[in-house]
Amino acid sequence: MGSSYHQFCPVAEAMELVDQRWTMLIIRELLLGSRHFNDIRRGVPKMSPSLLSKRLHDLTRAGIVERRNDGHEVEYTLTAAGKELRAAVESLGAWGMRWIGRIGDEDLDPKLLMWDLHRHVDAALVPPGRTVVSFRFMDVPAKIGNWWLVITAEEVDVCDFDPGYAVAVSVTGTLRRMVEIWRGDLGWSAALRSGSIQLEGPERLCRAVPKWFPPSQFAQVPRSPVDITAL
Repeated sequence: MGSSYHQFCPVAEAMELVDQRWTMLIIRELLLGSRHFNDIRRGVPKMSPSLLSKRLHDLTRAGIVERRNDGHEVEYTLTAAGKELRAAVESLGAWGMRWIGRIGDEDLDPKLLMWDLHRHVDAALVPPGRTVVSFRFMDVPAKIGNWWLVITAEEVDVCDFDPGYAVAVSVTGTLRRMVEIWRGDLGWSAALRSGSIQLEGPERLCRAVPKWFPPSQFAQVPRSPVDITAL
């Protein structure tokens, strides 16, 4: 994979395998349950398909990822060595939440946000049957600012087109505020009080929406008063 550091230090040896751009994010996606190429790609939407294919090939060759083909589709899973990287990924995420407070406008990506939201829905708290939640982000172009989550007990589908079902609750606001809610920087109640996020639908469903979408696993990480990127 990467060029050698020529050091016997185990940190250096490990970094020879995982320090290439996007590699740890691919591992993050696999740890979060993505198994197929297109699902992994939706978690790294700004990565080119050709580069993703190369990185997966490299990780497979390195013994971190296992590639399986049942004749119909290819599935990627982490090997025992790959699964051991969970602690490293979680530590990096916690460190980033603690020490890097700034979110640049270029970091705001509705595709990634919706992908994250869809795989963390607490379906047990959503009404039985099919529940559709629409999202409209007012600060991005309409072609990438309208999204729908179709929630059932079996699965949650994320759509960038109207799926044609009745919408139970509509969520309208800015992408930045919704990202801040997802990260745990802002609570639903504060966003709703300020009007930066608005919910439309039956009152009982609007009250329940915040419970349907628990924040990121890193939301509870205590923040440092110092943002090292501002130094």
